[in-house]
Amino acid sequence: MEVNEPSQQCLVGARHKQTEVGLIPTDWEVRNVAEAFAICNQFRLPLSRATRSGMSGPYPYYGPTGPQDWINEFRLDGEYALIGEDGDHFLKWKTQPMTLLVRGRFNVNNHAHVVQGIAENHTDWFRWFFANRDITQFLTRQGASRYKLTKATLACLPCAIPSPKEQRAIADALTDADTLIDSLEQLLTKKRQIKQGAMQELLTGKRRLPGFIKAWTHTTLAQVADMKSGLTITASRLQETYRYPCYGGNGLRGFTDSFTHEGSYALIGRQGALCGNVCLAKGRFYASEHAVVVTTHKNVDVIWLHYVLIRMNLNQYSESSAQPGLSVEKLLKLELNVPEFSEQQAIGEILADIDADIEVLEMRLAKTRILKQAMAQALLTGRIRLVEPSA
Repeated sequence: MEVNEPSQQCLVGARHKQTEVGLIPTDWEVRNVAEAFAICNQFRLPLSRATRSGMSGPYPYYGPTGPQDWINEFRLDGEYALIGEDGDHFLKWKTQPMTLLVRGRFNVNNHAHVVQGIAENHTDWFRWFFANRDITQFLTRQGASRYKLTKATLACLPCAIPSPKEQRAIADALTDADTLIDSLEQLLTKKRQIKQGAMQELLTGKRRLPGFIKAWTHTTLAQVADMKSGLTITASRLQETYRYPCYGGNGLRGFTDSFTHEGSYALIGRQGALCGNVCLAKGRFYASEHAVVVTTHKNVDVIWLHYVLIRMNLNQYSESSAQPGLSVEKLLKLELNVPEFSEQQAIGEILADIDADIEVLEMRLAKTRILKQAMAQALLTGRIRLVEPSA
């Protein structure tokens, strides 16, 4: 899949003015939603889940976060923005409301407002502006802990209005960034699926690598590795400026000024809800009392074994208590099939290469999300201009 970066455009400075939506360029206007957009809630189609379950058809039935079902009729046809009506939802997860842009023939339930641009104002501009704006101060309280964005309040919300040309340019730029993010997410999902399939085939011997024909040995973890918990460490000994990583029951816990191990080891989370989590630690590091350090025997590849432990889903062996935990004694009794050392190494290298690709994609995705957020903040306030300011 080819992934294209958003195209760069000329960035032009502009003077700003203070308004109820903050600093915006002097050639932008501020209008209430009802003045620049049409609220089309009369086309909403409230249907119970029971009613929808007996229907099927080509038309999506939307809520504020996406399609919920498909039915055999439609009430809306064109381009519309949906903004969540239930304030509780976005107060819980973020300050900005849920917004969607939907095109074609579809239906909407009564938990989202339906908005469309009028007088050359773009529907997509509404979507982007409010997807990145905190509107919690405008929510109506309904009871002790319930909030709602009413239609009357939505109609009065102030919205910055650039020229139609600039609205389109900004919306297109942010949509390009979203398209890139979606592409990276799809690539990441595909790569993770490839890894899962490779682990299933290579770690079970279902698929053998070229040149390897020797039978695998059936044994227990006790015959391939030793296991021992790390040492106690207090939170006061963890500082970001220290040199050595400290691993606990769920991976990296922080950094400290001393180390307990040097080399390559598999670590297993010993306590807590995420006990059984497996990671690979290399170099000098400190293993806390919540991590089980796995020391491989001769002719056992640590990278291969760490993938085997991941596939074992060790959390299923945790003992039920107020604080779930793993017993080293029980772990050592678990059975596995072991290929010859050179085949272990070859399998480990393939899986490690896939993990390296995944890490690169994760980093690129994280950076792209940060870039998109910065773009949105700059473009939606007019600090960066994609078109020449109007006179």
